[in-house]
This record gives sequence, C-alpha cells and structure tokens, in this order.
Amino acid sequence: MFQLSENQAQEIVDKMMMDIPYNINIMNAEGIIIGSGRRERVGTVHQGAVQALSTGKMVEVWEDSRFEKKGTNEPIVIGHASVGVIGISGNPDEVRPFCNIVRTTVSLLIEQRNNLENLAHEANRKKAFLELLLNHQGAYSQKLRKEAAPYQIDLLLKSVVLYLKHYNTEVSPGSLLLRYPCFAIDEDTQLLILQHSADPGPLIRQLLQNQPRVLIAAGKQEANIAESYRQAKSAMNVLLALRPDSQIIAFADVEFLVKLSHASLSTHNTAAKLEDAVDMIETLRSFINHNCSVSQTADDLNIHRNTLQYRLKRIQTLTGKDPRNLLQLFELMQGLLALYK
Repeated sequence: MFQLSENQAQEIVDKMMMDIPYNINIMNAEGIIIGSGRRERVGTVHQGAVQALSTGKMVEVWEDSRFEKKGTNEPIVIGHASVGVIGISGNPDEVRPFCNIVRTTVSLLIEQRNNLENLAHEANRKKAFLELLLNHQGAYSQKLRKEAAPYQIDLLLKSVVLYLKHYNTEVSPGSLLLRYPCFAIDEDTQLLILQHSADPGPLIRQLLQNQPRVLIAAGKQEANIAESYRQAKSAMNVLLALRPDSQIIAFADVEFLVKLSHASLSTHNTAAKLEDAVDMIETLRSFINHNCSVSQTADDLNIHRNTLQYRLKRIQTLTGKDPRNLLQLFELMQGLLALYK
C-alpha cells in the first residue's frame, strides 16, 4: 500500500494553509500525524484519525477535549484502501468543504506518484527481461517464453533484430514502434524485433520517413534473438566506423568487415592515432568510401585536390601508413573498424 512521506505531507499542508485559514493535519494509515500546521504535533497519534480509519467514515468532533480539537477527520481512500486521514481543526460545518478539497488534492498526488512508481517498475522489469533475452544462449525455456509473451514476442519463431540510432520519436510518433516488440537501449537507441517477415525492407522504409539522422542496422533472421542482436549491433559499429553514404546496413552484407574488426592483426592500431584528428578520420573514411578516387573524395569533402593530398600525407605522417597504398589502406581500414568493435 502506498503512503505519503512526511516531507510530502508537510509540503501539502504548508501550501494548502496559505489559502485555508484553519490548521490542517495529515495522518498516515496508522493515524500518526505526518504533516501539520502545528509542527510539534508531527509524530503523535491523532485519535480522531484512528477512529476514522477504523470506521472508514468521516469523524466529526464538535467539542475540544484534552486529546483532540473539534474539526473533521476524513479517510483518504485509494483503490478501496484507506491510506491516511485528512484533519482540519475548526467548526465541522465551516471546515467540511475545505476537508474535501484537501482530501481530493492528496488523493490525486498519491495516485500520480503511484502511477509513476508503476511505470518505473514496468520499465525496470522490461529492462531486466531484455538483458536476459540478449544474453540467452541455446533453447528457450518455457518460463522465458511466458515472460516474452506480454511483449508480443513468440520465442518459437525466428527473428530479425533492427538496431536503430538517432530515431527521433518527437518527429515520428512512436505509433510505428508500438506495432512491433520495441525496447529502448538508451535515449538515442531503439531495438525492434521483427518476427513475421524475413524481409525488414518495408519496415525500414517506413522508419526512414522524416528521419534524416536515423541509422538502421539489421541482423539476419535467427532462431536466437541474442544472435541477431549481436549481428545488428556489429553491423551498426561498421556503419559508425566507415560512415558510408547510407543510413542502412545489413550484417549479411558486412559480415567480413565485422570479423575483420575483431581480428588481432597487429599489436598497435595505427588508426587510433587519428582519434584526436577529426578531419583526418573523416578524410580517411571518405577516401575509403569513394574507392580511393581523389576527385570524388575532394568533392565529397568540399576541399581542393591539393588539400586532400596534404591530408593524405598527414595521415601517413601520423600513422606511418600511406592511404594511397592499397595494402596500407587496408590496414588503416581494419584499424578504423577496430575502434568501433
């Protein structure tokens, strides 16, 4: 059962008493005052609240006594359960309307916080399930299959995983993502699981609409979702490393490059020496993507051919490898891929 904290109760009391000329008390489900205009009463038991909690009805006190002041004490009911009591000191006929206002305010705040906690719990549960799914090897257990069902995932079907970066849900509302099992890896990355078609092409074309920055990597259709995920993520790393003139990449098309990125071919990564030289890395990428064409690379970078030649020589100076030499360029490309593996 959810309850307000002392800080929340006191904050509500302080704000409400700026507009209501009566002392307000908020009691918890045990009848203990957790917020009051008279701070010295916090932590004490309110007898009127105890009675209201036991009967489930408003208790009105018409005369001051040694242990209680006249006023109203009304239970706060959330989901058919009493979670506390609102008490206002004064003539019951005068304070009764104010009691209803305060009770409604507190009820709304409790329900709002309860909903936020439920959302956070569901997000944590979904995150835990995804972590389990993406690390699973071998056949799926009956238990995991049941856990997957609420996310519209049938673990008996083969799956294609799409790895999305820079997908802006504000530009394109998430209704498209809601049609498929979708998981947020972080604020910038989404994971989609496609099960009823081996061809992700139609979905990818929809995802690209109004998304000038989105990058999409597709794994192969696999019986194990974790395997297709690893493929899609590896393909995305190739896309980020080489930056070809495309927003889409498929693992099936770059499987060799993925394996190349993980190969331990040298004790030193020559391309790592370019990490702090952004212009040099961009020049190397463009030179690779334009098949070593000086004119096309210069046009792509919007620089003079002589400037390009200077940059290529600078890359050679920094790395010890000449990008104009095919074998040395291959080594530089492998190093560039390794930076993103």
